[in-house]
Amino acid sequence: MSGTLNKVMLIGHLGDEVKMHYFEGGGCVGRFPIATNETYTNKQTNERVTNTEWHNVVVRNKGAEICEKYLSKGDKVYIEGRIKTRKWQDESGNDRFSTEIQCNDFTFLTTKNDSGAANSGQPQQQQQQQQKPQVAQPSANQPKVEEGNDDLPF
Repeated sequence: MSGTLNKVMLIGHLGDEVKMHYFEGGGCVGRFPIATNETYTNKQTNERVTNTEWHNVVVRNKGAEICEKYLSKGDKVYIEGRIKTRKWQDESGNDRFSTEIQCNDFTFLTTKNDSGAANSGQPQQQQQQQQKPQVAQPSANQPKVEEGNDDLPF
């Protein structure tokens, strides 16, 4: 295989509310942490061990606004995106690094009843359709299939 792949799929719980940052040009960015858990049994002590890993998620523009409106701390969410590492210098001049998940797709997994939230005014299915309308459209390379012209007896 000659190509590379940078793809992340996570299912976890929000560790905090979505923090929004708006730009002068009209764009925006939403940031929030999600926690994923790994549970296993220690074979020596027969004790259940749970390890939690924290991931910093970044969502842009309309997706960020949807997340801010409908997600809250503790909600379960599916995130799909890519890993991005940023580098900057702190006040002391030391190099600092931050690894983030650049989200390009998400699905809310917590129902309204699970979260105990007030009526959000929009069903989850409509939220998902708003987030990824371009995914549902067929590719231009795919041939059109005409319906009704087949010779099947049923």
